[in-house]
Parts: sequence; structure tokens; C-alpha cells
Amino acid sequence: MRQDARGNPIGTASDAALAAAERALWRMMSFFEPPVADLDTAIAEDPSWLLPRVMKAGFLLSLTEPALVDEAARLLDDAEPMGPHAPARERVHLAATRLVLEGRWHDACRAWEALLVDHPRDALALQWAHLWDFYRGDAAQLRLRPARALPEWDEDDALFPYVLGLFAFGLEECNLYPQAEEAGRRATAGAARVPWAVHAVAHAMEMQGRFEDGAAWLRQQQPQWASDDNGFAGHLWWHLGLFRIEGLDAPGVLRLLDAHLSGPALQITLQRLDAASLLWRLQLLGEDVSAQFRALVDAWPFDGAHAGHYAFNDLHAVVALAGAGELARADAWIARCAGRALDPADARRANHAMAREIGLPLMRGVLAHARGDHDAAAELMQPARALAQRFGGSHAQRDLIDQTLMAACALGRRHRALGRALVNERLMAKPATPLTRFWSQRLGVCAAWPA
Repeated sequence: MRQDARGNPIGTASDAALAAAERALWRMMSFFEPPVADLDTAIAEDPSWLLPRVMKAGFLLSLTEPALVDEAARLLDDAEPMGPHAPARERVHLAATRLVLEGRWHDACRAWEALLVDHPRDALALQWAHLWDFYRGDAAQLRLRPARALPEWDEDDALFPYVLGLFAFGLEECNLYPQAEEAGRRATAGAARVPWAVHAVAHAMEMQGRFEDGAAWLRQQQPQWASDDNGFAGHLWWHLGLFRIEGLDAPGVLRLLDAHLSGPALQITLQRLDAASLLWRLQLLGEDVSAQFRALVDAWPFDGAHAGHYAFNDLHAVVALAGAGELARADAWIARCAGRALDPADARRANHAMAREIGLPLMRGVLAHARGDHDAAAELMQPARALAQRFGGSHAQRDLIDQTLMAACALGRRHRALGRALVNERLMAKPATPLTRFWSQRLGVCAAWPA
């Protein structure tokens, strides 16, 4: 049976189809232009090859957009009759992607895990398992999956820096910040443009309170990521915004939002939630960003299909509505999410438990805070905070929860001790940045770095 450049069995004899699929795989790992056109070329060059259809379906599902689910389902249905003639490896990809379609993310990652034991150089399995490990908040596997595979890779392989970038991010999410920075810098040291590795180093610096280093790192690496053809650029602008917030540079954050995280730059929900996250953090600091929130909400597709699709996205939708003062709409959104999370027909979906145990309490807490019921906000959010990793996102993204909690504790009457405890936790994790000093002052904590 024919193999690709990394020794993985493939189900095509067409060089042109294989070359197009390889370009698409690189695009998925580098984020430089969507892979759809290349995958359509691969399908046209070999209509009987299963894998390009599966790759296209998986890419569409990875965007977490309900509007793309039907197209992904059609692609998988079209691929199904090709299964008996496909290599076993490709049949696993088909089965795993169908599990993603059904919302069974844990099962999909287990299928890719089994595949990677036999095919550790299957970059597609590494990329997709890593992505859905991220969506379902499995920090251990974000690190361990690429760790198990990397020793089997040739460092001269064009995709090696991208796999190393996956490992760097997994190290960071497991709180191994110096190792993450080392791996990320190594991944970006060559000619390859590896935005995911740039992002891993930025995360490590964020978690260490190195906001000036982080901003300098992103500026230094801008040729690797800051271009119109890179779909990950908006998220890295978000990271630059985080560094500016850490330094209490609100005007700088607003300029960045205007230039890179508003209007036509926001095409999908994953981009909109970055804008909502920055705006909410500014609002917690006392900035009036209601106009920006209203513009964001006007461009957000708040239809029934989106509610309850993914709890992490749903939380940010409520943040956007609350920030815009649309409290009744936020309440209705939460009700739709709750209806889906409690529906027995959805019980096998990973999002079912995510929403019920974590997403809904956090959404209700955000809404309570926006209504001025700060004590209720703290009481709703504090228990869910302990479980929050399980509904996806990164440490940096989930810090929105802590900042909302600190604001609720500062403004409420009953939970200032909890707010002080959160500040103390922060002071033990990293130096006292201007942002931490702000919350320290609001909550009456001496913002000194412990000896």
C-alpha cells in the first residue's frame, strides 16, 4: 500500500491529490489560508479517495460553527461508501470525525489516541486530537500526546516544527512554563512560520506575569503570524491585548480592538469571543465599552442553533450580551442553553456535562454581576471555577472567570474574603503586575511578592 512522506498508509495513487491534501494539512497546522480549496482539489484529482472529504468535514467542525455542521455531515456521508476500500488508518479518521459530529469528543480523542500508538507520525491525528483536547479541557493530553509522538519524528520533516509547537502549548497548559518557552522558541527558530508555537510562548509569558516580555515577543515574531492570510492572527492580537491589560493600558487595548478585533475582522465565533473577552476585562476595570459591545452583539448570530452548541462559546455570548446591556436577551440565551444541556437526547454529547456543570453556573454568574447582584454572582461562579478547565479554553482565557469573581467580590457585601483569597493566589503564582495591584487595592490586599 502506498504511503505518505511520513510512512502513513494512504488510499490514493494520485500524486496531485496527495500533494493537495499535504498542502491542506500544512494549512490546518499553520493557519495560513483555509484548507478548503486544496481539499476540493484533492477530491477532484481522486474522487474515490476518502481522506480529503474527512479532512474537510473535520476542518468545518473544528470552527465550532453550527451553520457548518450539515455540510460536514454530508461530506462524511459521501465518504462512508469509500470506507471498505480505504486503509484502516483512514477509516479510523472517518469514525473519529463522525464522533466529533455527534458531539462525542471524548470518544473521538480516544479513537485518535489508538491510531497514534500505531502511527505516531500521523500529523492529522495529532492536530485534531490536540484541538479537541483543547476544546474539552484535557491539559494532560495536550502535553502527553505530542510527547509520545515526537521521538518518532524526523526533525527534518517540514511538519516537525508544528508538532513541536503542539508540545510547547501542552507544556504551558500543564504549568511547565520554562520548558514550554524553550520548546516554542525552538519551533520558531527555523524558516517555518509556526503561529501555534509563537502562541505557546506568549501563554507562558502571560502566566508568569511577563507582560512586557510578552508584548516584545509578539512584536518580534509578527512576520510569523500578523498577516491577512493567517486565520490565527486575531487570537495573537488578543494575546497582545492581554499583555496591555496586565499593564493597565486601556487606550492601547481599545486601539488594538478597533484595528484587529472588530468589524469585518470577526468572521466566526472563535474570533468574536476574543473581542468579547477583552471588552469584558476592560469593563471590569471601569472602562465604558458599551458602544463596542453593542457593535459586537449586532454582528453576532444569536440564533437558536448556536445556543448550547459549545458551552465555552456560550459563556462568551452571554458576556457580550451582558456587556451591551442586553440582559433579557442574555437570560433567554441561558434558558436555551439550559434546555439543550438538560435534554436526555443530547446526553452523549461532551457539551452536555460541560454546560450543566460549568457553563450554566458561569453564565448565570455573569448575568447576576451585570444586574448588580454581585454576591449571587460570586456564589454561582466560585464552585464552577474549580471545574472550569473541563469546559475547554486555556488558563489565559479562563482568567476571565477569576477577574469577574474578583470584581463581584469587590462590589458585593459578603465575599470580600474570597476576593482577597483569589488575589493572594495570584500573588503566589506571578509577580504583582499593575493589573494584580489594581485588584489588590480594590480588595484590600497588600500586593507584595511573597519572599
